Parts: sequence; structure tokens; C-alpha cells
Amino acid sequence: MKTSPILAILLLSFFWMNGQAQQKISIHATNMEPERLFQTIEQQSGYMIYCNLAEMDSLLLSVDMTEAFPEDILKKAFEATEYKISSYGDKYLFVLKNRELITELSEDYFDRKKAFSTTGDNYLLSPLEQKATSENKLYMIGDERATDIPEKIQLTGVMTDFRTGEPIIGAVIYTEKTMIAATTDAFGFYSLQLSPGHHRLLIRGIGLKDTQRQVAIYNNGKLDIELEEEVYSLKEVIVTSERLARVQSTKLGVERIQIKDIKNIPTAFGEVDVIKVVMMLPGVKAVGEASSGFNVRGGSTDQNLILFNDGTIYNPTHLFGFFSAFNPDLVKEIELYKSSIPAKYGGRISSVLEINGREGNKKGLSGQVSLGLLTSRATFEGPIGKKTSFILGGRTTYSDWILKKLPEKSGYNNGRAGFYDLNAIVDHKFSENDNLYLSGYYSRDRFNFDADERYAYGNMNFSAKWRHIYNDRLTSTLTGGYDHYSYQTETNETPTNAYRLDFGINQGFLKMDFTSYLTDRHTLDYGLSGILYVLNPGKYGPNADESLVILDKMQEEHALETAIYLADRWSITPEFSLDLGVRYSMFNAMGPRTYNLYDSGKLPDMSTIVDTKSVEGWKAFKTYHAPEFRLSARYAFRSDFSVKLGANTLQQYIHKLSNTTIMSPTDTWKLSDENIRPQKGLQVAAGIYKNFLDNTIETSIEGYYKTMKDYLDYRSGAQLIMNHHIETDVMNTQGKAYGVELMVKKTQGKLNGWISYAYSRTLLRQNDPLVEKPINNGDWYPADYDKPHEFKFAGNYKFTQRYSVSLNCDYSTGRPITLPTSKYQYAGGEYAYYSDRNQYRIPDFFRMDLSINIEPSHHLTLLTHSTISLGVYNLTGRKNAYSVYYVAENGKLKGYKMAIFGSPIPYVSYNIKF
Repeated sequence: MKTSPILAILLLSFFWMNGQAQQKISIHATNMEPERLFQTIEQQSGYMIYCNLAEMDSLLLSVDMTEAFPEDILKKAFEATEYKISSYGDKYLFVLKNRELITELSEDYFDRKKAFSTTGDNYLLSPLEQKATSENKLYMIGDERATDIPEKIQLTGVMTDFRTGEPIIGAVIYTEKTMIAATTDAFGFYSLQLSPGHHRLLIRGIGLKDTQRQVAIYNNGKLDIELEEEVYSLKEVIVTSERLARVQSTKLGVERIQIKDIKNIPTAFGEVDVIKVVMMLPGVKAVGEASSGFNVRGGSTDQNLILFNDGTIYNPTHLFGFFSAFNPDLVKEIELYKSSIPAKYGGRISSVLEINGREGNKKGLSGQVSLGLLTSRATFEGPIGKKTSFILGGRTTYSDWILKKLPEKSGYNNGRAGFYDLNAIVDHKFSENDNLYLSGYYSRDRFNFDADERYAYGNMNFSAKWRHIYNDRLTSTLTGGYDHYSYQTETNETPTNAYRLDFGINQGFLKMDFTSYLTDRHTLDYGLSGILYVLNPGKYGPNADESLVILDKMQEEHALETAIYLADRWSITPEFSLDLGVRYSMFNAMGPRTYNLYDSGKLPDMSTIVDTKSVEGWKAFKTYHAPEFRLSARYAFRSDFSVKLGANTLQQYIHKLSNTTIMSPTDTWKLSDENIRPQKGLQVAAGIYKNFLDNTIETSIEGYYKTMKDYLDYRSGAQLIMNHHIETDVMNTQGKAYGVELMVKKTQGKLNGWISYAYSRTLLRQNDPLVEKPINNGDWYPADYDKPHEFKFAGNYKFTQRYSVSLNCDYSTGRPITLPTSKYQYAGGEYAYYSDRNQYRIPDFFRMDLSINIEPSHHLTLLTHSTISLGVYNLTGRKNAYSVYYVAENGKLKGYKMAIFGSPIPYVSYNIKF
């Protein structure tokens, strides 16, 4: 069933009728919802029924008719209501409140002199024409009488949101007959190559109304398209992607989610959380609740490149991982690359999480305020003149009270914590071919576990992006920016011991990306990039005048990472397509720096130093470089069935140093140098994709195998903070990961969502021949985040346009752990003897969350619109083990497990838009 706002019923075109005879059907319904009645009639008759379901929430219809025309059945069902039934042609029925369908237009309604005008080869809508149905008008581009009409013509344009004017990412436009297709980029831009003549263009978008355009094209030209959200139809709610995008796309292991879908997923305390929803996808896992990082297909937390408006985010969470660092009201969509990583991205060997922010409402001032139990947030957006738009957002917390509710042994319950983040985005249009985008982000966390020791950390990012369209076949994007991450630890309760520890990463980046639309079969992406790193590994010093702490400052680390890339999106046949890419990266560790050289036949140690060298200025003293390859292939047996194959090789030149299972704000980072080699990753993957029931059910199965080299692990007793010779406390480890991911996704109807199962293993091995006692005797051992079995469900059921319920379930095998197996006495002391590393597991993890979403009104004339969310986090109250620890009691070791959320947590949040 199709639904539409009332204005959209003006589907009165000059198209000829098909003349088919009406089909009689039988309906026996008692107290049936209108939406269900319409579906039944459509299925039996082939009719398309247009209406406004939002007005019919309270209606229940009864009708009992045999061998009757669909129009007569509807008239009988609605005879006691205010609704009128009208027909158009032999396939369309309209159900309208207090009005009938208009069947005639004025004689000059389609007068070409008034209806449209042309400027060069571009088609412009006039005020009169905007009243007509865009789908059924003929857009004339070029002159069919011209003598020099090319064989191939380039049609370009920008797709924007009808309500806000913001560009739409990932919308697909294709021809009905030849199925030649193009997808809009991050700026809403598309380029489609056509043959001269008439074409019917079909447009599909995520959560948008399907639409079409009729064009007669005879020269290169531009056609901008405005798309509307699918706001009324229960049948056409799109959850994650276009109906066929997952099947037809060449890439595999790619997940795209819009923020409107993220808001349907229940999360802790009712706070919309981008990162937590990412963790609900197959192949993505976390070691437990309240964890800051996530692991993708066997990779560690530092092997994920997290980008927000092109800026690198080193810590993506607030409040120990309870909340995402991203304000959801400023996020447009997220895209996670688990494999098929585009050639323009590099620097991490597991995944890329790209988070795109909104550009702001271009058509009017608006805002949004959200109040929750722990946080509040607000946004304000709108146009500045005709060419500029902005969006501002802020978020803060009042979370100290919840820490008092946490377990005593968690270490959090006596603490204080708070955070805030700020966003500003500006979009300015210089001309039809030039846009400038400015984005700024700042976040800050502070917390303390007791009155003495205090912690703080934060991200800061700024980026400027200039988008230029040279012609119909070439576009470019120049992006530059600055990223910063830092943390501080300090204490001054005892003045003589007062200290402050600082760590920070600063990086400036510049990149130039080009896209060339060569033919309808070849699209080239190419460019170059550079990142300049300035890393402060640590500064430890006094924090009071009376302090006896001695100042200790580690050497700054400097490096330059550069890369060039070339990729070809090649459609060999309609069934077979390839994405081929190569990226060449180079990393230069630079001075000023003093470093040690060690005996190559022995492990790095203070006793094996053979030389010490110093480098002055910004001179490179160690260079690493390597090619990185990308390959994705797809063969489509049918439009709803395809198989894919992919492979990636990647390099990573920056490493996170941590001896904790979870990602911590106090983790430090280390650049590759003379003694620390880059990490190297290789992944091959394959997948089968099939849609069912008119593409409303998407299914997929993906398998992968990954190898990792030179992954940094720590030695027993390692000191990772303020270590001037960190290479003596870490060692290179090899890794392998493999798994299978199954997913079933329902994209339409009252019930939508996904269910997934993943089996995966991540194994590490320390097999350096120089190590006398390698971990677990050099055998493979499970990584800290190895969780073989995972089952996830995320679903949303929409009872009416105003009421819906969401449920998600998450089950996984418990993570590995090293346990004491016996005790012994030595030199008068008692010590525990531990098992091999990660030979045991904590109990399995399970959590179920529930939320009820209420939208009091959909009336467009209201100045404000509000939503209320009620829910329960950890509905079953399961005490999931966060960690397991042992305490000696009466000469025996007694084990305990600690749970962060050991009981159901109810929540309520209120959101208002204006």
C-alpha cells in the first residue's frame, strides 16, 4: 500500500490509461484496521490505494461483500465516516477526508511557456510548475533538434531533503529499462550516463518515498531532485538501506544506518547511542558493559578508524563507555566498513566507522531539546541568507547520582563524573559548483573515583572541506583539519605527593580526493593525503608548591604519514562488477629524537643496547612504506540474489598501549619508530545475499579470514606509562581471526529490524625465537575479546503512527580470562599460580532491553512536536559478569564476579522539536 500527503494525490498526468477491466473480489472484515483492509484489497486486486493513515488511527472498519469491485467495497466500509472514495484510471483508489479527487486541471496548467523555463542545458522549476506532480512531468534537457547530439550524455544533480534542504547520502537513481544506476555521495551529488532520448528515472532512498522523473535528454545537463521522508506509511518503513542496495552493491561487510533507525534501539538510560547500536551489528563486539571501545572481526580496539566529519576520534565515548561521544541530533548517518574498505581510507587494519554530521536546515529555523535522567541536549539550526546554513548542538550530564547506584566493588560508586560536548557545522554555497563545509567538535570528561585522584580527557576536532564540480564528469574535495586528544590525571590531597600526568595527541591532516565519471561502466576515485603527528607520550610533574614529585617529561614523537590511491568502480556487465583499488602509504618517523639500537640477536633490553643515536630537527630517521590492495567483486544472478568476494591489505602506524581488557581513557598511544614496526593486516571475505517477499526480507551470510602481524602485546610486569624505553616492555604478536556472520533483516511493515548470529574466533601467538618463555609456550591463545558465539536481535513494532515498541536482545559467549589455579609459598610469602593466558572464560553474557515510544501528535500545523520514550534497560535483571576476581579468605582463594548493571534500570526521556 502506498500512502501520501494530501497534496500528493494530484497524480493527474497526461499518461494514457491501460484500459484493463476492473477485477471483482470478496472481503469479509469485522473491526479491521484501515491499513490491514487496504493491504488485503491491494493483494487481491492489484490496485494501489492512496490515503493518509495518520488520520485513521482510531478507525475500525467492517465490511462483508462478495464478488464486488474494490471501489464499492471501500465506499461500503467508509459509508458511516467522513471519508470519500475516488478512483483514477484502472489502478488507483484515493481515500480522502471530506473531499473528493479533483479530476480536471485548468487548460493552461501545462502551458509550456508558464510551466517551465530553460537556462542553457539545465531545467528549472517555475512557481506554477511546482504545484504539479514532479513525477509525471517531462523534463527537457538540451535540444532534440540539435545536430551534434553526443552518443553518451552525462546527467548530474544533487538530491536534497524536501523539508530541510540537506543533501541525501546513498540515494540511488537508475533507468527503468537499462538499469544503469548511480548513487549519491556524501554531498548528495550524482552523475548518471544516459543515451539521448526519453528515460524514466527511478529514485530510491533510505527511509524516503520512492519517486520517479521523466526526462528527455539531448545534452549534458543538471537535474536536482528533492525527496520526501516516508512518514505515513507503515508498510514502507525502511530500516537500514535501500531494498536492493545490499544485494546490488559490489562491496561486502558494509553496514549503513541512519540516525532515525538508531533512535529506535533501546539503550542505557534512554540515551540514543551511536556506538552501542554499532555493537548490535554482526561481527562487532565489546568485552562487556561500560566498555569504551569495540572490536570488529577479530581486531583490537585501536585497529578501528573512527571519523566524525573527517576528523579522527581517539576516544568515542563518555563516562567510562556508558554513552557515545556523538550527539545523535547532529548525526545524519553512520557507515561501518568491516571489509571492502575504500582505498581512500587507511591507517587502521580492522575497520572504518564513518559518522556524517548534518548540515543544518536550509529552509527555516528549527530546534530540538531532549531531557533525560542523566543527560540533556539541545540543537538549533537554520539558514543564514540564501546560501548558508548552520547547526549548533550541545549536551551535558548530571550523572553523579547514578554512580551511587553501582556496585560497591565496581570502584565507581564513590566517584563523581560529568561530561559535555559541543558541535558547530556550517555549510556555505558559493555557486552551483562550489560548496564550503566547516565542522567543529569539542568534548570533555572529568571524573574521580575518590576525593584524591581526578581524571579528565577530551577530543577536539576542526575540519574545512571545499567541494568543487569541474564539469559533468569530474568533481573534487579538498579537506583539511586538526585533531586533538588528551587526558590528565592529578592529585593534590597530600601536598607533598601531589602530581599531574598529561598525555596528548595532535595531528593535522590534508587530503585531496577526485572522482571521475569516465563512462557508464567506469568511475575512478583517486587522490592523496597527509597526516602530521605530534605526540606527547607523557609529562609527570608536581601539582603543588609543596610537592616533592620530580618533573619527568618524555620525548615528543613526530611523524608524517602520506598516501596516494587509485580505485576503479567497474561495471563489466549488468551482472558482474568489480571494485579495484591500490593505496600506497609511507610513514616517516621524524626528529628531534634520541633512540636506542639493540643487539639484533637478543630481545630489546637495557642490557642489550649497542648504540644510541640522536636526530635533530624534523629529519626522518625511519621510513616504512608499502602498497595496500583493495578488491571487491559481485555477481548478481538476479536483481535480488548475488554473491560477493573481497580482499584488503592494510598498514597501521600508530599503536595503543594498554594492559587492560577494555579501552580506558588513560591508555597511551605510540607511533612506529626504529624499534616498533607497523601493524599489518590481511582480510579475505565472501558473502551470499538474497532478498525475499518483494525485497522486504534481506538475508545474508558472510565469512572471513584475517591475519595480523606485529600486533603489540605487553610482557609480564610491563610498565606502559612514562616508560622512556617502551620497546623493552612490549613484544610483537601474530594474530588470526575467522568467522561466519548470518543476518536476516525485515525492512518494511509494522514489524521491522534484524536478527543475526555470528561465530568467530580470534587467536594470538607470541612466537619470537628470541623470547625464552613465550606466552603459553608459543601456542595460539584466545585474545581478550574472543567470544565465539553471538546472537543479536533488534526489532521495532509500530502499533499506530503514534505508538511503537522496541526490543533488543544480546547474547554472547563469555570472554577469556586467566585464573589462579593453585598457590605456593616462597620466602615466607604466599603466592598464586596462574593458568596459561586466557584459558578460562567468565559466564556468558545476556541482556534484553525494552522501550515504548510515544509521539503525541503528527499535525504539521503545530509549532512543536514532542516524543516520549519509556523503557527498561536489562529487562531480565541479569547480573552479567564484568570481571572475575579472587580474594584470599582463611587461607583459601575465593572467587567473585562483579556486575555493572545487576538489576533492571527503568528510564524516561522527553524530546521536543520546534
